Amino acid sequence: MAQRTVLAVLFDGVQSLDVTGPVEVFAGAELLSPGTYRIRTASPDGAPVRTTSGLTVVPDGSLDDAADPHTLLVPGGPGSLDPDPRLVGWVREHGPRAVRLVSVCTGAAVLAAAGLLDGRRATTHWAYCDRLARDHPAVEIDPDPVYVRDGHIATSAGVTAGIDLALALVEEDLGRDIALAIARHLVVFLRRPGNQAQFSAQLEAQTAHREPLRDVQRFITESPDADLCVEALAARARLSPRHFARAFRAETGMTPGRYVDRVRLEHARRLLEDTTDGIEEISRTSGYGTPEAMRRAFVKALGTPPAEYRRRFRPAATTP
Repeated sequence: MAQRTVLAVLFDGVQSLDVTGPVEVFAGAELLSPGTYRIRTASPDGAPVRTTSGLTVVPDGSLDDAADPHTLLVPGGPGSLDPDPRLVGWVREHGPRAVRLVSVCTGAAVLAAAGLLDGRRATTHWAYCDRLARDHPAVEIDPDPVYVRDGHIATSAGVTAGIDLALALVEEDLGRDIALAIARHLVVFLRRPGNQAQFSAQLEAQTAHREPLRDVQRFITESPDADLCVEALAARARLSPRHFARAFRAETGMTPGRYVDRVRLEHARRLLEDTTDGIEEISRTSGYGTPEAMRRAFVKALGTPPAEYRRRFRPAATTP
């Protein structure tokens, strides 16, 4: 098997975990299967860089002296949002030559500035999706997934999503057993698919300012199988349906219907992952009513039906 060079580019203002997370995954694979990965780092001028946490990282050399890698890794951090023109120019020239071009977090902004994401689907940290879409309208930004693959380019969400993507790439290269061994060593789960949401509905939505709306949020989370139509929720908040819908969206950042959909999907996913409850029971307790309604929701949001989701992401049973 040919050795794959993984080159991580460095710059001042880089997020250290965006670099070290994926690098630890590839380094773990090299330990388990020697000769498969050669890891290199490079900055625009070969000088040490200062990370956002204050750590100083010394690269192996300069980008100008770096050979074209198999996998080019572009991490994120504040330094990627207004990137060094030398970095953008080098990525523009060398990125298309890489077998795989990978970004972590706001590293996608560097790829976009280099014109390499035009006409492609991509993601980044949820807090920067709107900015990336505004600054680069030719890029199709999907704010939901942990990572996105579009041809030879892969973009991932914030920080730990880079580990998820690196594990997926190692699994692609060397098989599930080695990827799983690395995940166990790093004490992370080899379970998050690329199309899994970046965060839960409760984290995605803002907490409402007014107590009646906060009470509605709690009620939805605690009772996903209840009647959660706008009229019922508005009555609980003692508001008219129109006023409630407008206020809920203004204070949480999403419509009541979208919030309910996210909570129900999250509740069903957790039951599929953590219990042996049947599909019919889960569909009922999660508020879908029928297995078919839950199946449609899963396929639309995650691209996979509930039974397949459980097969892929529920931990295997162990015997004492």
